[in-house]
Amino acid sequence: MNEALELFQKVMDGTIYFNATAFHQGQLRAYATDASVYEERPLAVAIPKTENDLVLLVEFANKHKITLIPRAAGTSLAGQVVGNGIVVDVSRHFTKILEVNVAEKWVRVQPGVIRDDLNHFLAPFGLMFGPETSTASRAMIGGMVGNNSCGLHSIVWGAVRDYLLEAKVVLSDGSIALVNEQTSFENELLANIRNSLFSMLNSSANQAAIHNNFPKKTVVRRNTGYALDALLEMQPFRPDGKAFNLCALLAGSEGTLAITTEIKLQLIPLPPPCIALVCVHCTSITESLLANKVALQLHPMASELVDKTILDFTKRHPVYEWNRFFIEGDPGAILMVEFMESSNEKAATRAEELVAVLKEKGYGYAYPVLFDANVKAAWDVRKAGLGLLRNLVGDAQPVNLIEDCAVAAEDLPFYISDIQQLLEKHNLPASFYAHAGAGELHVEPILNLKTKEGVLTFRSILKHTAELVRKYNGSLSGEHGDGRLRGEFIAAVMGEGVMQLFKATKAIFDPGNVFNAGKIVDTPSMDANLRMRQDEIMPERKTHFNFPETGGITRLAEKCSGSGDCRRSVVSTGLMCPSYMATRNEFDTTRARANILRQYLTDPGDAEPFNHKEIKEVMDLCLSCKGCKVECPSGVDVTKMKAEFLQQYQEKNGIPLRSKIIGNFSGQMRLASLLGGLYNFILRNDVLRKNVNRIIGFHPARSLPLLAKESLGTWFAKRQLPYKNNTRKVYLFCDEFTNYLDVSIGQKAILLLEKLGYEIVIPRHKESGRTFLSKGMVKQAAMIANQNIRSLAAIVSPQMPLIGIASAILTLRDEYPDLAEQALVMDAKHLAACTFTIEEFLYKEMQQGNIQKEQFTTTSQVIALHTHCYQKVLSSAKYSLFILGFPANYTVTEIPTGCCGMAGSFGYEKEHFDVSQKIGELVLFPYARNLGDGVQLAAAGTSCRHQVKDGTNITALHPVEILYQALT
Repeated sequence: MNEALELFQKVMDGTIYFNATAFHQGQLRAYATDASVYEERPLAVAIPKTENDLVLLVEFANKHKITLIPRAAGTSLAGQVVGNGIVVDVSRHFTKILEVNVAEKWVRVQPGVIRDDLNHFLAPFGLMFGPETSTASRAMIGGMVGNNSCGLHSIVWGAVRDYLLEAKVVLSDGSIALVNEQTSFENELLANIRNSLFSMLNSSANQAAIHNNFPKKTVVRRNTGYALDALLEMQPFRPDGKAFNLCALLAGSEGTLAITTEIKLQLIPLPPPCIALVCVHCTSITESLLANKVALQLHPMASELVDKTILDFTKRHPVYEWNRFFIEGDPGAILMVEFMESSNEKAATRAEELVAVLKEKGYGYAYPVLFDANVKAAWDVRKAGLGLLRNLVGDAQPVNLIEDCAVAAEDLPFYISDIQQLLEKHNLPASFYAHAGAGELHVEPILNLKTKEGVLTFRSILKHTAELVRKYNGSLSGEHGDGRLRGEFIAAVMGEGVMQLFKATKAIFDPGNVFNAGKIVDTPSMDANLRMRQDEIMPERKTHFNFPETGGITRLAEKCSGSGDCRRSVVSTGLMCPSYMATRNEFDTTRARANILRQYLTDPGDAEPFNHKEIKEVMDLCLSCKGCKVECPSGVDVTKMKAEFLQQYQEKNGIPLRSKIIGNFSGQMRLASLLGGLYNFILRNDVLRKNVNRIIGFHPARSLPLLAKESLGTWFAKRQLPYKNNTRKVYLFCDEFTNYLDVSIGQKAILLLEKLGYEIVIPRHKESGRTFLSKGMVKQAAMIANQNIRSLAAIVSPQMPLIGIASAILTLRDEYPDLAEQALVMDAKHLAACTFTIEEFLYKEMQQGNIQKEQFTTTSQVIALHTHCYQKVLSSAKYSLFILGFPANYTVTEIPTGCCGMAGSFGYEKEHFDVSQKIGELVLFPYARNLGDGVQLAAAGTSCRHQVKDGTNITALHPVEILYQALT
């Protein structure tokens, strides 16, 4: 096998990663990150660039008897993309939209195109691709074809199979074929496949087996096995049917029949623009399912259910707490019914009709109707279901097991009642959510797969659910697929005769088992190769950070559901994950970082689980932007885990000199300020600065910030205070960046506050510790944090809070409570509660009327705001937007940016400079270059302003600078 891999490495010329070294093994560990419960690591990962690469892959796999596991992203939940073969990742290079025909309403794409990105492209043509998944912001068309994805509006827009016109594929012999409605084929293997399938389907016995055992016609979500029933609906088996097209079989085949390189899709016109969403509050799931039957009679666009379990997880969630605005009381379930019309009035009329009928029948107790932006906020709660469930504390977690079983909508109340009885028999809690209108609720039992008893229950629940699916003539899989998970029970649901037809279909297409072996047919036992080890005492990993919400760093890593929110493209906006947006590498995602930590932390035989350079490699491009803390529905805070990892790794391997320099930023600046003139002279000289950069390990092209003539602390201490009699006092945190580099911003902030009527007090305190945390020097940061807690907690209060100018102030709010000594935890929480950004403070004072519009100019100014990562995560852009728009004729808009790409020292470092620039070029740099005349760019972040200046030569101002200029 080693010889085979060496050969393949030469053939693919660097497009494959191997587990031959520890480095590559680390990448493979990070790569096995679908949301399944299985631990089947790939032999290697291939990242093909061209169609010819795929041909070479197939030829290699045939020669060496290796299976290929095609992979896009964002659709699989049943172990489809794990296995002991070569994972073929098309998500990085096969991402082109090749052709669109507006007149005939079709588009041709490569399999790595993201569904939402495709519709963003199609919108100007008035067209869209209908099927969607809750993961549509990162789900790729290739994966959607593999799973025959349906999504939120499937009761109207159907499944991918309904739209798949043509596919260009690599077959099992390495030949390229075009699969469509044509009756003659130039490809010899494809012709043989077609003829063999015709022969098999012409058998009356086989037709009877299919008609009698496939889901009944009213089951709209049907994705178990291969879609032989769809072929029997075509000519010549049904004279009035569509022309025979093997694409119907490719849809839902989970990459087991061929590898797709191009996909031609039918499009539909954009839906009506106005939406009314009725949120039917019910006391129980049963009541909501009865309401669902009523709603379907009025032909809505969607009818989806969210149960109390998920709704409860939105409470106190940093993002989804805001989305609870429409929830009244404490419902047992909410049925969300959507209507689309040409006007809000028409949509509202349809909504009112539903509400009237429901009230008449006694279903529901509240019926808020949402419009416009509120609709998306409510749907986001539904779409976040899987991720939100992972916030459950402890080893018992929701498992993907029976979440994809579907029945006819009219049977759903009875089927769910039977499922509830089954779960009660096992004393198992569960969550119920999703596609009530399509007859498919995602049922997520809460199971502890770390125990043998839990695994036995795992098998028992699926076995008995399969019996219920057969009872209702439903589908074992609606859209997530059979994969490794449910394949074992296909025969129990559809009969052994049909199972033999599935095996024959696989053999006709792929006699050598080249494509995704062990999925759909010949699958291993559903409880084999599980991730979790049963009944082993998992070691408690000692950490410097406290992890009170999860019970340790291991469980925080395990919270990752694999939902792939971190794989969104820049088109979908958002903060997470900037490095992935730039590189499009799976092992640069948040979930890859969580996954590799989980791999090592859960190994009871590893006494030093942090001492692995593989983890360091996968963590390398994490910018510590903290986007994952809130944008990941499970709240997997990789920034915190990275800092902890680096501390532990560096304890064994030493701290690099560059990290020491950056971490001890305050000490370096104090020394530099002794010779400030010489320091600035060196940095202003291009040749000298480049040499300094090289010595430190910074990129030569990166400029370095100059020192102010004197520190903010020095300036403040020696000045005459003219506002001693101001009645309102605030404490100002003199952070290390404002103190040495952005002194003029600090001065303007102080002058602004004083002129607005506040007395400023700078208490004695240490620096924030932010720079130490950024380099994994957690022990040093903890010492600083505890000193500051002792100094500041006793003096701050809601009446006299502590405010900060730079994002470093948010360290006191976020990390300090988890770095505090046990005796200081309550003090740390008190300090955090009384700590605010200057934007937050000004917002509150303006809202309370303590600051008046008359104190500012009436001249006009247009402002474009870029919001710092930490403000987005730990605060909100709304504060900056409000205060910048407070002067009478100031207008401000937020730029739809994520991370700027600088991220503290990240963008300075020579090996990260290129990625930093790529991130800047995603949105921020182009937007800044195209600002109109007279538009002022605002950015609160020190790093952000520096990045903009280096990347565009445009000067961005801190919001307090803009407000200071606006004073009358």
